[in-house]
Amino acid sequence: MRGTNSDHVLVLVDGIKMGSVTLGTTFFEFIPIDQIERVEIIRGPQSSLYGSEAIGGVIQIFTRKGSHSESPKFTLDAGGGNYGTLKASGTVSGQWQNSWYNFGASHYNTEGFNACQPNGACFANEPDADGYHNTAVNGRVGHRFDNNAEIEGSFMRSAGRTEFDGTLQNKTKFINQVAALTGSMYFLDNWKSTLRLGQSLDKNDNFSPNGAFFSRFDSIRWNATWLNEITLNDDHKVGLGTDYRLDEIDTSDNYQKKSRYDVGVFGELHSRLFDDHFINASLRWDHNEAFGDYVTGNIGWRYNSPIGISPFANFGNAFKAPSFNSLYFPRLNSPFQGTNFIYQGNPNLKPEESTTVEVGLIGNHGGYNWEARAFHTNTDNLIDNKTTLINPAMSFTQPENINKAQIDGLELEFSKQWFGWNNKLNMTWLDPRDRATNVRLLRWYQKSLSYDLSRSFGQFDVGAFLLAQGNRNDIDFNNGSTVKVGGYVTLDLRATYHIDKNWTINAKLNNLLDKQYQTVNTYNTADRNFFVSIHYDN
Repeated sequence: MRGTNSDHVLVLVDGIKMGSVTLGTTFFEFIPIDQIERVEIIRGPQSSLYGSEAIGGVIQIFTRKGSHSESPKFTLDAGGGNYGTLKASGTVSGQWQNSWYNFGASHYNTEGFNACQPNGACFANEPDADGYHNTAVNGRVGHRFDNNAEIEGSFMRSAGRTEFDGTLQNKTKFINQVAALTGSMYFLDNWKSTLRLGQSLDKNDNFSPNGAFFSRFDSIRWNATWLNEITLNDDHKVGLGTDYRLDEIDTSDNYQKKSRYDVGVFGELHSRLFDDHFINASLRWDHNEAFGDYVTGNIGWRYNSPIGISPFANFGNAFKAPSFNSLYFPRLNSPFQGTNFIYQGNPNLKPEESTTVEVGLIGNHGGYNWEARAFHTNTDNLIDNKTTLINPAMSFTQPENINKAQIDGLELEFSKQWFGWNNKLNMTWLDPRDRATNVRLLRWYQKSLSYDLSRSFGQFDVGAFLLAQGNRNDIDFNNGSTVKVGGYVTLDLRATYHIDKNWTINAKLNNLLDKQYQTVNTYNTADRNFFVSIHYDN
């Protein structure tokens, strides 16, 4: 997000932080799409509210809450397509007096395609289909009391396996789970207090190409958050809170340390000044067991002008705590391309830290909606692996805070309805660079454009999505040189036919132009493919 690393984006499910404690990233592919009600995205630094990881932004995922119908509401969905892909899902939801409920289950299965080209970045030659299987369940129940206090519990669990190409391991059996319990009440008419407790679980058993067990990495995150929202008057609102997180791991390897905690205290202010000026500010202190104290802040301004153009500006800093792998990974000694490769974590790592400034304009004129944002981010203490050649037959690698990055970006959005057609255009220009060498960061495009077009014709809904991205730099892992991964253009089509008020048929045709492209050097992407499904909703 915004040119930052994948572990610089914080992911929440129903308010609970999730992700791998060892890797520091989130396995998006394990999250069951059918169990999701909506996704909200906040771009830019958000550590002043959420703590570690929110350098590039925050992605909040909300599971289905259920309908407001007194009688149970059912949904069923089933479909299939290329690569032996099959999907089935169903939900039941409703409301009884002041209580609500939603329960769902889904299964997704695909034979997949060959993940990696021979002797590519996976260092393997396995010309096979790499499949994926995911079976998931979820539930969400809640109750509102007569005094407007609420309590709600949610649970989501997915389990399955994913296959890939690799010399040491090529299959993972996974369990991904999030559970939350939330209670809220009004102490006063203007004071709402919310307490949320939760746990996220990420379990992975990895297997070698011959089917033998290779390694186990289990991550557990315990979360507790207390938030107080106080309305001072119509123009000023204050939020005060504290949170606690305990990260734990259980692995087949002997890590130097297997748990750590983080406690944070934060406050935020939303104010309206002089009728049309809006200010928001936040401040947070974190104490992390691994590296000590850290303070982050954010301040933003927006002016709603009478001519329909609203300028805004934001400034903030953020940080990312090093992962367990970076800090405590045990000494690994294994042969690699003819060299004895030694890798070990570094417990002296500092957190990665960033500062971001952003300015922009938002406009709305006669149905034309547009937004332009420019931002500049400096990131220090970036963690990267430093390799030292001990002798021609032995090398030692350890993560260190050795990199500094600068990311300049421009984001443009435009939407308008013309002649019944909904049009939405997004353009992004990025310049992510290493500040020391002035070389563009690996695996990031500089230019991206997407265009979505949709319209309804009676019982038919049709749409198209065009995506164009420029080239990016990557590594040729056979010789260590930099290679250019070419840009690409893809076109997807979609259509829905409403048979009646309960039944619909959906069809997708992805990569219509059958573009053969890569986003990571030597890793394959899907050819032209289709998917057809039927949906029932009472």
